[in-house]
Amino acid sequence: MWKFWRFLKNSDKESEYESQESDSDSESEELPPNLVAIENPESEFPLSTDEVPGPFEDAGGDGGRPTVDEVQEFCGSWKATSHFTPPGPAVCFDDSHSGVQRLLPFPTEAECFKLFLTEELLGNIVEETNRYALELQEKREPGVRGKLAKWVTTTISEMYTFLVTVLLMGIVKKNSLRQYWSTDPMFATPFFATLFSQDRFLVLLPCLHFVNNATAILSDPLYRIRNVLISLTSAFGRVFVPYKDLCIYESLMLWKGRHRFGVKFFVMCDVKTGFVQDIIVYTGSTTDIKHYEGLGVSRSMVMPMLAPHLGKGHTLYVDNWYSSPTLFQHLLSNSTGACGTVSSNRKGMPAFGCRKMQRGEVEFQENGQQLAVKWHDKRDVHVFSTVHTATMSATWKVDHLTGERKINPDCVLDYNLKMGAVDKADMINSFVECTRETTKWYKKIFFHLINTALGRKWVFQMDNDPKHSSKVVVYVNFRLQLYTIELMKDLLEVHHTPRLPSTGGRPAADNPLCLTARHFPCKVPQTAAQGSPTWRHCKVCLSGTRRSKQRKMTKYMCLACDTRLCISPCFEEYHMLKRY
Repeated sequence: MWKFWRFLKNSDKESEYESQESDSDSESEELPPNLVAIENPESEFPLSTDEVPGPFEDAGGDGGRPTVDEVQEFCGSWKATSHFTPPGPAVCFDDSHSGVQRLLPFPTEAECFKLFLTEELLGNIVEETNRYALELQEKREPGVRGKLAKWVTTTISEMYTFLVTVLLMGIVKKNSLRQYWSTDPMFATPFFATLFSQDRFLVLLPCLHFVNNATAILSDPLYRIRNVLISLTSAFGRVFVPYKDLCIYESLMLWKGRHRFGVKFFVMCDVKTGFVQDIIVYTGSTTDIKHYEGLGVSRSMVMPMLAPHLGKGHTLYVDNWYSSPTLFQHLLSNSTGACGTVSSNRKGMPAFGCRKMQRGEVEFQENGQQLAVKWHDKRDVHVFSTVHTATMSATWKVDHLTGERKINPDCVLDYNLKMGAVDKADMINSFVECTRETTKWYKKIFFHLINTALGRKWVFQMDNDPKHSSKVVVYVNFRLQLYTIELMKDLLEVHHTPRLPSTGGRPAADNPLCLTARHFPCKVPQTAAQGSPTWRHCKVCLSGTRRSKQRKMTKYMCLACDTRLCISPCFEEYHMLKRY
């Protein structure tokens, strides 16, 4: 369960900008300082006056923005209460169509995954990857060779195999990419060599690309990943219809690039299942939002994500960065309830008593449609709701002083329970994290979106699987990894033909055969028609490290090791020394 102390813990950090939030409907409003953008992270959102009008379209004041008196008049006059029942949304929610949409009768693991990462999307990625590889080849200096010189056009099947390899790396953890192809018996994982050669994977990863640079809209800070983002978020809404309760939260993707913390996402998900419905990437002043007059920046962030679900009777849960009486009243007028923690100095909030409250004390105020709560736990907590009554309920926690069960406001209990979807969605992603260290932010976002799609595929599969749909999954990480492994097997069965590992190159230094088996010298088999001896380079003379290398020919070999060796001293050194 999501713990309410998350709000309490962050309240000190938020004190730096709470004074700004008290004037959140003015033009000087800023985003919280912990938000990190891809470009221009310290920039503000410009509050445009020609965007879609909000609930105060005809209001007076500064540029159509409401004054404090106008907000109070709109929200109604506040009064203390102990028996308040909110009118709630005008439309009752119908959950008959909620849940996973049966787009396929009996989908396999691969077919479920392809509902999100479609072959059409993979086809575009393959096309742009091949184009980008050719661009990189043209930029090479003449005469310079490397892995790109051996580039072969990739295909959709190879791209699915590439994604399987990356997903498997999220389960089989190693310190570097090259260790996955190590032949050292202590680290060897031979299965990776059956998927890709090391050189092919290491050339495919840097060539991975998602857009044609020649036709891209460079003014869009997300142009490198925009196509993938649109495709996946559209798939989320197409595959799953949310239940009544929704929540919006911030999620930080760690990235050691040009920015201190990472990339910030605004995520809306279904409370019941943790299924992500929409994602907005924070890019400073160019973030994809419509600026609603009277709602401010943070509240305007809610509207584009919630737009497909307005007027259906949903209930939204948010934290104190989004909450305000103005936003909640606007949602209520669109048949959408809301509940969330709120700053005490937010515009439109009622004035609570000035006396210091004891632990467990509560004060309710209402204006006929909204309920404002001030409750003292370890410190004062303010909650705002348009769907809860002014009542208290017992919790499962026991007061260690009195021995009685603790009593909390219903809105606080519900908020703690429903915002647990935040932890559920992040938890599902963390179990099979497949992101790799990279300096390319857009590739990091791509792998993060793959993780998100994988978690949604798991929810889809659970709902379609009659063996598990009615059961509580206790070991979530274990079950999710099992589904991931089954998915990888299914994708490989469809798209991959196993390759045999290369027999060329130098054998592993710790090859136990040369140190443990029985070895005898023999002549190299004749290949010439005349029957003359066949001479070959001695392996120890050519590649040994104990003396200077030389290209010495020999007609003797070890048949058990299939290695050409001088009869003395190379034969003895090769079979007696670990590092000849």
